[in-house]
Amino acid sequence: MLEVRDLVVHYGLVRALHGVSLRVGTGQAVCVIGSNGAGKTTLLRTISGFLQPASGSILLDGQSLAGERPYQIARRRVAHVPEGRHVFPDQTVMDNLLLGAFSRGRGGAARAEIEADCDSVFELFPRLRDRRQQLAGTLSGGEQQMLAIGRALMLRPSMIMLDEPSMGLAPLLIDEVFRRLLDLKQRGITMLLVEQLAYRALEVADYGFVLEHGRIELEGDAQALRSDPRVRAAYLGEGVERG
Repeated sequence: MLEVRDLVVHYGLVRALHGVSLRVGTGQAVCVIGSNGAGKTTLLRTISGFLQPASGSILLDGQSLAGERPYQIARRRVAHVPEGRHVFPDQTVMDNLLLGAFSRGRGGAARAEIEADCDSVFELFPRLRDRRQQLAGTLSGGEQQMLAIGRALMLRPSMIMLDEPSMGLAPLLIDEVFRRLLDLKQRGITMLLVEQLAYRALEVADYGFVLEHGRIELEGDAQALRSDPRVRAAYLGEGVERG
C-alpha cells in the first residue's frame, strides 16, 4: 500500500525528518508515536503533498507520489484527518460530509453512493445524525473530531491518515473516538495513525514506529512495543526497573 523510503524534509534551514522509512500494508493499522516536535505531523503533511521532501520517495501501490498536489493525492483515495480537525465551521455537519465526497462526482449513481455513505457515517457516529443541520463550528471538540473522521471516510479512502485524534478531548470522548477507530480497523480500512497518547495508539495498531528528533528510533509489532521497557519508560508513564 504505502512505502516511505529515506525521507528527508526541511523547514527552511532546519531538517525536520532525517531519512525516515516506513511501510503500511493493505488493511493494516500502523501508528507513529513520539514526543512533541518529533516530526510526526511533518511526516503526514509530506505524504499528503502539503510539504515537498528534499530527498527520498513516497510510493502508493508502487507508484510515486513525488510532485503531486494534495488534491491529486486525495483523488488517489488517501484521506488525511489533520491535527486540529479543521472542519468548515460555517457549514452544517451534512455539508461538511458532502464536501468530503466532492471529488467523487455528482451523477445519479454517485449521488446514491454518497447518500449511503452519509448513512454509514451516521451509524459510526450516531451523535452526528442528530446534529446534521447544525453548524460545525458549534459542535464540541469531540463531535468536530468525529465529523473530521467522517468527512475523510466520505472519500471512500484506500488509506486514512489521522493526526493526533485525541488532541484537546476529554477522556470520555477520547474513549469514544478510539472505539470508532477500532471499528474502522475491523472493517479493514488501512490506517496510519499519529498520536501522542502512545498507549491508545498501540491498542489500535498492528505495528508501530517510534519517531524522535526526525528519526525512527524503534519499530515493531504493537504488542511488542507496549512491552518494550524503553517505550514504557518514555511514552507509557512507567519507570524502568533497575537492578
